Amino acid sequence: MSRRPVQLALPAPRTWGGRRSGAGRKCMAGRRPGVPHRARPLHIAAQPVHVTLRAVEAICCLRAARVFPHVRRALAVSCREDFRIVQFTVQNDHVHLIAEADTGRALSSGVRGLAIRIARAVNRALARTGRVWGERYHARALTTPREVRNALVYVMANFRKHLKHVTGIDPCSSAAWFIGWREQPTTHGIGPPPVAAARTWLARVGWLRHGAIGLHERPK
Repeated sequence: MSRRPVQLALPAPRTWGGRRSGAGRKCMAGRRPGVPHRARPLHIAAQPVHVTLRAVEAICCLRAARVFPHVRRALAVSCREDFRIVQFTVQNDHVHLIAEADTGRALSSGVRGLAIRIARAVNRALARTGRVWGERYHARALTTPREVRNALVYVMANFRKHLKHVTGIDPCSSAAWFIGWREQPTTHGIGPPPVAAARTWLARVGWLRHGAIGLHERPK
């Protein structure tokens, strides 16, 4: 009499990828989490965007006299017809800017082009090679006049968050060319502005519904 075959139990094969416990890039101690690698929200042309670029730990001198002029030049030449930088500030290890773009593709390609120009300029100025930016750029759409005004204060007064005993306006920003100050600043920009004129209603005049910006305001 023939015996019925018996199915043997085999160990489950080891698999790679997919969602599993403990997967993903680990957070480094003392460092803020990076920008998640997920699809970005749909960009709306009428809404300005607050963009942040953060450098690797080895780069902490973007405001230095031998570096900042090259960074500012890269910011100035990165404006295009469909992508415009309307305000910026350069801190030692990161850059904040308010930008406008006609399409989502123009926004992403404009920021990528800017990041490449700044990285090349920084490496030339420091006679180094290697990465300059530590993560994907962060972008947040500004949808209301209040949000735009808060972002303008955050960008142009950002040096008050990081530096002690500073007065006046930030020399490593576009503040010297800004025309929305409540009081007349003592420092004025020399030469053509390194930023483009805003075209969206929100960044051009909408934010003024909440008042001009005082020279001594601080980011919230």
